[in-house]
Amino acid sequence: MTGGTRKRGATWSYYFDLGKIDGKRQKKEKGGFKTKKEAETALAKAINEYNNAGAVFTPSEITVSDYLDQWYDLYCKPNLKYSTQVAYLQIIEGHLKPKYGKYRLKALTSAILQEYANDLKMHGLAKSSVVGILSVLGASLDYAVEPMHYLSVNPMRYVKFPKIERKPRERIVLAMEDWNRIIERFPVGSRFHIPLMIGFYTGLRISEAFGLTWDDIDLEKRELTVNKQIVKRNFGADVRKVVEKKGKKELRSSWYFTTPKTPSSSRTIKFGETLYQALKQERTEQMKNELKYGEYYTIHVIKKELDEKGNEMQRIVPVQKCLQSTLPRVKLVCIAEDGEYTSTDTFKYCARIIHKELLLAFDYHSLRHTHATILIESGADVKDVQTRLGHANIQTTLQTYVHDTEAMANRSVDIFEQAIEQKKLS
Repeated sequence: MTGGTRKRGATWSYYFDLGKIDGKRQKKEKGGFKTKKEAETALAKAINEYNNAGAVFTPSEITVSDYLDQWYDLYCKPNLKYSTQVAYLQIIEGHLKPKYGKYRLKALTSAILQEYANDLKMHGLAKSSVVGILSVLGASLDYAVEPMHYLSVNPMRYVKFPKIERKPRERIVLAMEDWNRIIERFPVGSRFHIPLMIGFYTGLRISEAFGLTWDDIDLEKRELTVNKQIVKRNFGADVRKVVEKKGKKELRSSWYFTTPKTPSSSRTIKFGETLYQALKQERTEQMKNELKYGEYYTIHVIKKELDEKGNEMQRIVPVQKCLQSTLPRVKLVCIAEDGEYTSTDTFKYCARIIHKELLLAFDYHSLRHTHATILIESGADVKDVQTRLGHANIQTTLQTYVHDTEAMANRSVDIFEQAIEQKKLS
């Protein structure tokens, strides 16, 4: 490939032959270099890029802000779940645009982004937040390289994530006396009794527990099936507006059934006598209450909709029984006396009472953690615990939900002592 440099006025230019394109010989020329050496260096780089990519790369003039909007529309909306879209957009609007929105995309360098990564650490952000921000930025710049061809290389490729000590998440294991206080405060008849019982006796995630319908529960076999979860999403509005107006009431929202968190989250779980009696009594009470409230009882129907990717979604629509909707009815397990849905938002009131009145550290996930810990302490097979919790990897069960306790330590000592005694006898 032929090429060279030449002086044009006060500056230097480089040029080289691109060969024939559509039967005509083409060449690439670029000027504005102060010295011949600068032009020669740029020439060598341009020829190298041409040889590696088959074309000479011309950086885009698009701003980071405009590019991130484009990436979100072209990639995120068609490919990501709604909740992930919201999370990405919060990072884009809350971190990336304020920092680099006015920059030209081509101005981002590894040095600039490394300094940004280090600053995130210095400002005290948690490791998960830093990784989340940098990962979204890296993914967006990957797309700028391919397929958009705005950049020849992703500058995040050479950025080292700062080392941040992960603060151990507070994982609450309820003592039995604390659990008894909670369930006594929300006894049979409370709209929070059944959600609490399900969490404690099965270890379900909050989105799984509040997504249960009576079709999912087989009282005869004493087992329940997790085949969906609930999510809250705003409808009739772009996700951008959701992020901008978060916390305001201008946007209507609704609850939807969606697929479980992971394929391994779809599972069937056995339960015992205590939960069996509670569910059996709850089902009877719900049938009585429907007769009691009559036409003013709230029922729930399913309206099928399509998400941004064209996938079918199921919106849970509350209606009074007197309206006689033609849509298929769904019978939710977690409801109030009048049939109103008890959602994860509603459950926040229960958590506040436990915090302020009972003075206990608590969130719904602590029921799941307590369930797993009691099983492991009592000698349950870890593989079975993994299945009950719906983990794809057994390491998640061991590292996240199972931790050393005094009961485990004492049991290990007892096992060792018993083993020694047996060896002495033999």
